[in-house]
Amino acid sequence: MTTTSALSGPDLDALDAHWRAANYLAVGQIYLMANPLLTETLAPEHIKPRLLGHWGTSPGLNLVHTHLNRVIKERGLRALCVWGPGHGGPAVLANAWLEGSYTETYPDIGRDAAGMGALFKQFSFPGGVPSHVAPETPGSIHEGGELGYALTHAYGAAFDHPELLVACVIGDGEAETGPLAASWHSNKFLDPVHDGAVLPILHLNGYKIANPTVLARLPEDELDALLRGYGHEPIHVEGDEPEAVHRALAAAMDLALDRIAGHQRAARTEGATVRPRWPMIVLRTPKGWTGPKEVDGVPVEGTWRAHQVPLPGVRDNPGHLRELEEWMRSYRPGELFDSDGRPTEAVLRWVPEGTFRLGATPYANGGLLLRTLPVPPLEEHAVRVDGPGTVMHEPTRVLGGLLEDVMAATAGRRDFRVVGPDETASNRLGALYGATGKAWQAATLPTDEHLSRDGRVMEVLSEHLCQGWLEGYLLTGRHGLFSSYEAFAHIVDSMVNQHIKWLRTSRRLAWRRPIASLNYLLTSHVWRQDHNGFSHQDPGFVDHILNKSPEVVRVYLPPDTNTLLSTAEHVLASRDYVNVVVAGKRPSFDWLTLDQARAHCARGAGVWEWAGTEDGGREPDVVLACAGDVPTLETMAAAGLLRRHLPELAVRVVNVVDMARLLPREEHPHGMPDAEYDALFTRDKPVIFAYHGYPWLVHRLAYRRAGHAHLHVRGYKEEGTTTTPFDMVLRNDLDRYRLVMDVIDRVPGLGVRAVAVRQAMADVRGRHHDWIRKHGTDLPEVADWTWEG
Repeated sequence: MTTTSALSGPDLDALDAHWRAANYLAVGQIYLMANPLLTETLAPEHIKPRLLGHWGTSPGLNLVHTHLNRVIKERGLRALCVWGPGHGGPAVLANAWLEGSYTETYPDIGRDAAGMGALFKQFSFPGGVPSHVAPETPGSIHEGGELGYALTHAYGAAFDHPELLVACVIGDGEAETGPLAASWHSNKFLDPVHDGAVLPILHLNGYKIANPTVLARLPEDELDALLRGYGHEPIHVEGDEPEAVHRALAAAMDLALDRIAGHQRAARTEGATVRPRWPMIVLRTPKGWTGPKEVDGVPVEGTWRAHQVPLPGVRDNPGHLRELEEWMRSYRPGELFDSDGRPTEAVLRWVPEGTFRLGATPYANGGLLLRTLPVPPLEEHAVRVDGPGTVMHEPTRVLGGLLEDVMAATAGRRDFRVVGPDETASNRLGALYGATGKAWQAATLPTDEHLSRDGRVMEVLSEHLCQGWLEGYLLTGRHGLFSSYEAFAHIVDSMVNQHIKWLRTSRRLAWRRPIASLNYLLTSHVWRQDHNGFSHQDPGFVDHILNKSPEVVRVYLPPDTNTLLSTAEHVLASRDYVNVVVAGKRPSFDWLTLDQARAHCARGAGVWEWAGTEDGGREPDVVLACAGDVPTLETMAAAGLLRRHLPELAVRVVNVVDMARLLPREEHPHGMPDAEYDALFTRDKPVIFAYHGYPWLVHRLAYRRAGHAHLHVRGYKEEGTTTTPFDMVLRNDLDRYRLVMDVIDRVPGLGVRAVAVRQAMADVRGRHHDWIRKHGTDLPEVADWTWEG
C-alpha cells in the first residue's frame, strides 16, 4: 500500500533540504578535491585524477537516512541502520558529516568548508577512506562490498536488544543473492518480547552494474505476494517527484513504526503469542536520481549507466565539466551551507542529537556495550585423568556442559547465543537445552522438542544465516559460538573473509572498541565421518583461515577433552579474533589432566615426555609430531609400537594445539622463534608429523625452518568413503603402522636393522583390508587399543 504524510510544508522542506545537502556531498566526494562550495567556476584542477565511487544508489540511501532521522528524533528511537548497498559509501559518509558524528570521530574533518574539502578529497583517494561503507565509517557494522549479508546482519543486531530498531536497506541487486533470499526467513526467529525490531527497506532502483534486477522487473502484485509469503506486510512507495516521494516515504515510515510498536506491545504487555507479520517498505526510485538525465545523448538517470560515475570525462571534456557544475548547483548549495560551509538550520532540523544519531549510535561500536562473559571454573567440568590414554570421553559433550552454564549465567542479561545449522544435538552440545531452548516463532507440534520463543540456541539449515546472525550479534556487543560440521564451514568462506577484514581494519581505529571474537567449533570432522562418507570429509577450512591476516586469525586443534575446555575458556574470553577450534564429538582418549592441559594450551606446542623414549641429555633419533585428536591417537599408538619393537630408538613426541606456532615469529604473533622451534623439533632429525588436515599446510607453515628438509607430513589426501574409522586413517596413510614404517624409512641406518618390524607393520595393514570387508569392524588390536606407556 502507499500512503501520504500529513507533514506540514516546512517539515517537508526541511527533509528535502537535508536530502539535497546529502546528495551534494555525495557528488562532491566522487568528483572534487578542491573548491567544495563552488565559490569559483569549476576547473579541471578541482577534479580528482581518478574518479571512483558509486552514485547510482546514493540518492536512495540519502533519502532513507534523511527520513530515518525524522522518525528517530520525533519518536526518541534507539536505532541502527545496515546499509546493504555498501558501495554507496558517499551517501553514508555525507550523512555522518552532516549530523556531526564524522567530525567527532575525526576532528581533522571539521563541519565547515575546510572540512568539507577534506571530506571530498579523502574519498577513494590515496591515504584516504574506501569507496564502500567500511569500519572507518561511523555508525556502520556492515561493509557491503560483498552483497548478500545485510538482512542477516540486521537481525543479528536486533536479537536481545529489545529497545533497538534496526533499519536495513536492501539493494535490488543484493536481493538476487542466495544468502539474502534465505535471510527473509529470519523473521521466524525474532522474538517480539526480548528482541528488537528489523525494518527491511527494499530499495528498487532497477539496475545492477549493467543489467536490470529481477525484483524490480516483477509486476507489483507478484512482488507483493512474494514478500507477503515471506511473512511481511509490504508498504509500497514509488515515484520520481521529490515532494511526492517525501510525503509517501514519511507516511510509510510512520505506518511501519506504528505497526512495529503495536506488535511489540501485544507481545510484551498483552501476552500475544501469534507470530507477527512485520512491516517492510518497498521503495522504488530511479537509479542515479537527481543526477544527469543523459550524457552525450545517452540516457543515464534511471538506467544502469548511473551505477558508478555518470560523467567520467570531466577533467578532459569541457562539456562534461560544465554539466557537473550544473548538476551540483541544482541542489542549491547556497541554501544548504552558510558562507563558512556549515550546514544551515533547515538542513539540520530533523537531525537527532547525541547517541541517537545513526553515526554515533553505540550499537555500531559494540565494544562500548560488551561485558565480560561469565565462564564457570573449568574444574567444575574437567574430566579426571589418572593416567594418559586410560579413559575416554566425548569432548564436545563435556564442552556442552560448560556452555550450558554460560547460557544459564547470561539468562538475565541475554548476551550469549550459540548458532548452528541443525546440528547442536548432533555435535553433542545438547546440554544447552538445560538452560535455554531453540529460538522459534513459527508453528509448533506436540512432537517438537526444545523449541522456545525466547530461546538463545539458533538453528537454521543455512550456514550463511548462522554466520550473518552471529556477526551482527558480535558487532553490536555480545558473545557467541558457531558450531558446525567441519566440511560445511566452507560455505561461509567468503563471509568470514569479510569479517576478518573488518576486524583487521577495526584494530587500527582507536575509536572502535574491541568486540568478542567470532568463535567456530568445527566437529563431526573428517576422520569421524566414516558413516556419512566422502561428501562430509573436508578439513580445509583451517587452510583458508590461516591464509588471512595473522593478527586476527587463530586455529586450535585440542587433542582431548581437557584441552578443549582450556581452549574454549581462552577463545570465549578473547577479543577481535576469528578463532577456529577443531574437536571431535566421538569418544576419544583423555591424555592430560586439567592443569597439564592448561599448561600445554598456553605453550601451544610441547613435548609429551611421558609418551616418548628419549634418554635424557641426547637428541632424539626421531620426532613424532601430531596435531588433532585422531592424529594424536595414531601417533600415540605408533609411539607404543616403537617402544615395543624398537626400544633402543630415542623417540620424542610433540603435540601441537595452536597451528600458528609453526610459523616464524615475524609472520604471526603466536609463531615460534627459530631457536625455540629448533629445540622442539631439532634441526636435522626426521620429523614424522601426523596432521588433522591437508598435509601441505604444515609444510607451508614451516617451510622456512632449518629442519624443513627433514619434515615428513601425513594427513588427509582426499581418500574417503563410507567405511570404518580406522580404514579412514589407513586409506590416507595416517595410520599408526604407516607412521612406524615412516620412522624406519627416515631414520638413517634403521631400515636395514628394522626390516622385520617394517614388514610386520605392512602385514597388519594388509590384514586390516581383509578384516573389515569380512567383519565390517576394525581389527581388535585397533578397536581395543589402550595406551600402555
